[in-house]
Amino acid sequence: MADWRNIMDISAEQPTRCDVIIRGGMVIDGTGAPRRSADVAVSEDRIVAVGELSAIAADHEVLAEGAVVAPGFIDVHTHDDGALLAQPEMTPKISQGVTTVIAGNCGFSLAPLRLRAPLAQEFRYLGEDSDYRFDTMAAYVAAFEAAPPTVNAALLVGHSTLRAATMDDLDRPASDREIASMRALLREAMDSGASGFSTGLEYPTNRAATTAEIVAVAEEMAATGGIYTTHYRDYVYDIDGAMEEAFEIGRRAGVQVHLSHHQLDSVDLHGRADQTLRRIDRARAGQSVSLDVYPYTAGGGAIMEEFVAVAKKVVITRSATRPDCAGRDLSEIARDWGCSPLEAAGRLKPGGAIYFLQDEEDMRRILSYRHTSIGSDSLPFEPIPHPRLWGTFPRVLGHYARDLGLFTMEEAVHRMTGLAAAQFGFVDRGVVRPGAYADLVVFDAERVIDRATYEEPERRSEGIVLVMVNGIPVWRNGMATGERSGRIVRRELRI
Repeated sequence: MADWRNIMDISAEQPTRCDVIIRGGMVIDGTGAPRRSADVAVSEDRIVAVGELSAIAADHEVLAEGAVVAPGFIDVHTHDDGALLAQPEMTPKISQGVTTVIAGNCGFSLAPLRLRAPLAQEFRYLGEDSDYRFDTMAAYVAAFEAAPPTVNAALLVGHSTLRAATMDDLDRPASDREIASMRALLREAMDSGASGFSTGLEYPTNRAATTAEIVAVAEEMAATGGIYTTHYRDYVYDIDGAMEEAFEIGRRAGVQVHLSHHQLDSVDLHGRADQTLRRIDRARAGQSVSLDVYPYTAGGGAIMEEFVAVAKKVVITRSATRPDCAGRDLSEIARDWGCSPLEAAGRLKPGGAIYFLQDEEDMRRILSYRHTSIGSDSLPFEPIPHPRLWGTFPRVLGHYARDLGLFTMEEAVHRMTGLAAAQFGFVDRGVVRPGAYADLVVFDAERVIDRATYEEPERRSEGIVLVMVNGIPVWRNGMATGERSGRIVRRELRI
């Protein structure tokens, strides 16, 4: 993987005037370098100078004494496809300093969606029925650009979406003809601005796909340098085999592999984080591999019996058949109904749940691994969301970096900015330097913290003072400004 610190090192002559100057802050620039006291000058959508800028006049000044000035955070794993259009204010993200989201993960994207098979419950991650209207990526991009949200977005094409568009039965491998149709849809999407291709091989809509099918589809984007992100086939019983399949797909297709929310989802796997990270190191010796994680020991998603069977605790977030059960512990529901939790889960489907599956020490080891970026894996349409929707990034900064000392604040910012930008090939983002886009966050390093809990998941984080997206303030002193300056971000740099 390329070293972000040596990419596009642009120097610029110092201007005499700019639109905005953030004065007196401690700049953590996203590269992992030590913080330094510096002013940051912005004109239009770019940073034009960083340093001692007392000689530069500005139309607007922001006093940041005692605060950190950093690149805006990049949420590398989201299901925000529908939220970007239906909830364009994106308050859960901008309130925690996020300026760019990567949508279309786990095999589910809002485009190109041409349903031939019945809509599976997992597609509810993306929005309401009215959102399923984009039969090409170009149509989705046009809708985004016609009414931009507050944040930037990079787009992935989901394999389940491609299968639903080309197959009448998702419980079997695709035929050669269907694979050819998927490749054509992926090609259109990449030409229209998509950054890569995702799978969710643990889900029923994607489970029947063979390794050969995935390779054949992924090969379509090899020439354009697209990234392959994967919620791999098994986090519960055979994580070694699942990881090896992901590496094999990357090698055979000739593409970068990004492992989504790397985690160990059963008691039998707890304590094996170091072993899996060594496996990633071995793979990286011969191919491009990266990964992300969320800083919680519970995951969330559709109600699936295989997760219920291994979880220590399950909380139902929604149920189409029993909406009154939202927010309740599954074991209590089962006791009231006089049945097993597995039977109760089947009766509650389709729906969503939070699963307490992982070990804290394993998660910390993965979080501190030097190639790990941060993704919330948040589901914005859940009526009772996981707290990661509102708290992921301040939790990394406040709880894990400042309070526990798992890594330095500089390293924490790097994971959420420069490293993420490098992994996904974003040029001029994820770093504070002249010439970079003015995606910026100002935060109080002593006060920043997540406040969302499983009991109160929509509590806003504290300590985020200012958020700018493409040079425009979208969050200031605990309130949205009403500006919406987000753009489609395209993968430009092959890693």
